[in-house]
Amino acid sequence: MKAIEITTPGEICLSERPDVTLDSDKVLLKVDRIGYCGSDLAAFRGINPLVSYPRVPGHEIGATVLEIGSDAKTDVQPGDRVLVIPYANCGECAACHVGRPNCCAKNDTLGVQVDGALCEYFQAPPEKLISSSKLSHAQLALVEPLTVGFHAVARSQVTANDTVAVFGCGAIGLGVISGAAYEGARVIAIDIDDRKLQKGKACGAAEVVNSMNDDLHERLQALTDGHGPNVCVEAVGLPACYRAAVEEVAQAGRVTYIGWSKSEVEYNTTPFVFKELDIRGSRNAQPADFAKVVGMLEGEKFPMSEVITRTVSIDDAPSAMVEWAQDPGKITKIHIEL
Repeated sequence: MKAIEITTPGEICLSERPDVTLDSDKVLLKVDRIGYCGSDLAAFRGINPLVSYPRVPGHEIGATVLEIGSDAKTDVQPGDRVLVIPYANCGECAACHVGRPNCCAKNDTLGVQVDGALCEYFQAPPEKLISSSKLSHAQLALVEPLTVGFHAVARSQVTANDTVAVFGCGAIGLGVISGAAYEGARVIAIDIDDRKLQKGKACGAAEVVNSMNDDLHERLQALTDGHGPNVCVEAVGLPACYRAAVEEVAQAGRVTYIGWSKSEVEYNTTPFVFKELDIRGSRNAQPADFAKVVGMLEGEKFPMSEVITRTVSIDDAPSAMVEWAQDPGKITKIHIEL
């Protein structure tokens, strides 16, 4: 079968791999759509420390059930359209013990620590499958990246009474924006690219701020009657944005970080105490986040065309990755159609 491999940093190719031999406790899938994730781009560029090589990427999955193993306990049937929750957890660490397997100390994510699903056929544990007769394969492949943003919204305890500032209108930031708007919150999108800000508006932002052209502090103060946003979510991974989230959030506010900073962040910690802030991290997503995103997409409340920048064949997937790496700002999401 065809598969995409990142062989070493900077090298990606179409390869032939043996067909899948179905384990008795698994479900065999025909992979129809895969979305490239930012972690796949980081793996290609050699800056994801969790990746070893060669690696098959792909954990944003839309697939069709082909066959069910004899010992697999599941309600899905051959022909069903499904997505795959791509995280495996140990069940024994402190996070697993408190019901937060998304941040398991020994987490394995498809396409990162283990091979992903950017291949023609793939087998998955039945408990990791979510089916929907209403969603297309393209919509199913978009669920997982949106859940990362929805999980950050859940971690931030966003309600309809909140004003939420979201730093970054990339794929993950758009998930935060849509998730916060889905909860009824007022959302302010922040970026330095007007094209991305327009995508943020399409996904539910009430206001946008180009922090390259506008004074961020003055704009946020003006938009919040001098209080600052109740919630700030950082979805960029830049030290300046890490600091700005703490500086701009309101008294007694919540700050949630999704972005992984590539360098150390230095803070004036006085606002932590003076404002009595809740500062939280957010990683991956929980099953409840998947269910909420599926419900949103089934209600046709998300602008798919704003997020999926390109759709290419598996034959063109290597060159699409190379082009993305050359100009990341032009791409929000690439889908591969198999």
